[in-house]
Amino acid sequence: MKVPILTYHSNNISGNDYATNNHVALAEDLRVIAGSGFRIVQLAQVVDALLGATPPASVEHAIALTFDDGSYFDWYDMAHPSCGIQRGFAGILRDFAMASGQAAHATSFVIVSPDARAELDVTCMVGRDWWRDDWWREAALEGLVAIENHSWDHNHATLSRTVQHAQDTGTFKSIDTFADADAEIRAAADWLDAHLSPWRSTLFAYPYGEWNDYLVHDYLPRHRSEHRLRAAFTGDPHPVETSSDRWRLPRYVCGHHWKTPGDLERLLRELHAGCSPLRRF
Repeated sequence: MKVPILTYHSNNISGNDYATNNHVALAEDLRVIAGSGFRIVQLAQVVDALLGATPPASVEHAIALTFDDGSYFDWYDMAHPSCGIQRGFAGILRDFAMASGQAAHATSFVIVSPDARAELDVTCMVGRDWWRDDWWREAALEGLVAIENHSWDHNHATLSRTVQHAQDTGTFKSIDTFADADAEIRAAADWLDAHLSPWRSTLFAYPYGEWNDYLVHDYLPRHRSEHRLRAAFTGDPHPVETSSDRWRLPRYVCGHHWKTPGDLERLLRELHAGCSPLRRF
């Protein structure tokens, strides 16, 4: 079992080429994935195989896609104020499936707090109310994009206040007490479960890709009955393997761990050949 998880941020738009626009990158990367002999599976299927619910062969030559933060650009075609019309990530997946005849699916890890998203819409985007959650249920119904937990407020440095008790913001490594972890992780899971019922949140992605020993070895494994999660994902650039820690599963991040279609093609080729590409591009 050696499954790469690829991560994109739909807010990453500063131009209209591969290096400056994750929408351009995702569309091109889907063609690279298909041409490299990989198939796209749901992230939950990878976790099922890791935890023994399904055989490892069920994710052979498979890849999973994840999106982080959960803004409108994940779902809708949007008019970017300086870069023009952008095909939403969901539309890019639909286009690929229609053109290739292959299945397409992604998991969007969303920032859950409505207040935090409203403030981040101003501090991190252009203040046009594009970080709302009214598309999450529609996504769950269609089944193209699963909605999962990316924390309550990301402990984001641009927020006027986060739930982290000491206001040590801009990092998730400071979420190292039960109270802070519960406020960031379980509270987000509770909100998602209440608002997206009957769907249930079972996966978590660490903001900034950062983890600490308390979360990995204490909070997540010892309080499963409370947060109800099955696995958590980092930003460490490795494939998910049979021996991977369910609370520290790796993901490759577009723009950090590969920067061109050729980089991704080489990474996937090495994985297909049975090698584990550990370097950063």
